[in-house]
Amino acid sequence: MTLAATAAGCGGNDSDPNANQTPTLARVANFPQPSGRSFRALIGNMLQGPALAQSTPVIVPGRNRFGFALFDRGNRQIGDLEVSIYVARGLDEPVRGPYPARFEPITVKPPFISQTTAQDSNAAQSVYVSQVSFPRAGSYLVSAVARLDRKLVATSPAQLMVAPDDALPGPGDKAISVHTPTVVSAHGNVKSIDTRVPPDDMHSVDLVDALKRKRPVVLLFATPALCQSRVCGPVTDVTEQVKSEYGDRADFIHMEIYKDNNPNKGVRPQIPAWGLCSQRGKSVVCNEPFLFTINRRGRVAAQLQGAFSVTELEDAVRKALR
Repeated sequence: MTLAATAAGCGGNDSDPNANQTPTLARVANFPQPSGRSFRALIGNMLQGPALAQSTPVIVPGRNRFGFALFDRGNRQIGDLEVSIYVARGLDEPVRGPYPARFEPITVKPPFISQTTAQDSNAAQSVYVSQVSFPRAGSYLVSAVARLDRKLVATSPAQLMVAPDDALPGPGDKAISVHTPTVVSAHGNVKSIDTRVPPDDMHSVDLVDALKRKRPVVLLFATPALCQSRVCGPVTDVTEQVKSEYGDRADFIHMEIYKDNNPNKGVRPQIPAWGLCSQRGKSVVCNEPFLFTINRRGRVAAQLQGAFSVTELEDAVRKALR
């Protein structure tokens, strides 16, 4: 099934970022109730179409912000559809849902579009966001069901892992006080601490100093030029735009992942200190992008994983300013 005709509303960088966009929120009544059915029984007779790509790297038991993208067979993002999420432990296990998703275009005003993002044809253009509950740790299957031309279209179930716990600071937790590189500590060589082109304007404050001064903080961990998910460039642009609106009320800090901006040299020590790395078998995996907002009391106010929009970040910043 080809969905290219529906992709026009996917919120790319050529759309008007100044337009008043009301996010599309799925209506639960438009989606089937599980009624004790299995995944196989629920979606078995639905048309199979788009592919689901998970944007939220770390999922834990309980309620999670689950971000994801939908792609057509030409690997183009599909946006502005009414979508809900369903989850189950297996194809023949009882399915849970529907969890309605909200469509969020990742658009910024022209002055904040970096060359890094503009020159990457695969850069993230939008994200769907749902609040999904997972009862316990383990392996799950997840599928997105979309309404298309009054028909229900399902993605093939994708596997995800729910970790038993995580070391990530969450809302209410104390922020981890670590030194973050600044233009001064880099002796003016901002390119040595920022892979974005051009470098952003979020390297003037050390996190340790911001916490000592009891300043609200927006802390972004991302590598625009080296990110495997093609998400870091767009969300760094988003953060740079939001800084232009809130920079007088909070300190904005962008922290890159790799030593000397070289993946072969490993990650900077601040990354595992903030719990962004986890053990997977014999390997250590560090996830990005992550963004934390921190209030004046030095507590995490909000956490955003993967792709996020200007609207989502503004809401996270306001939580830190309370």
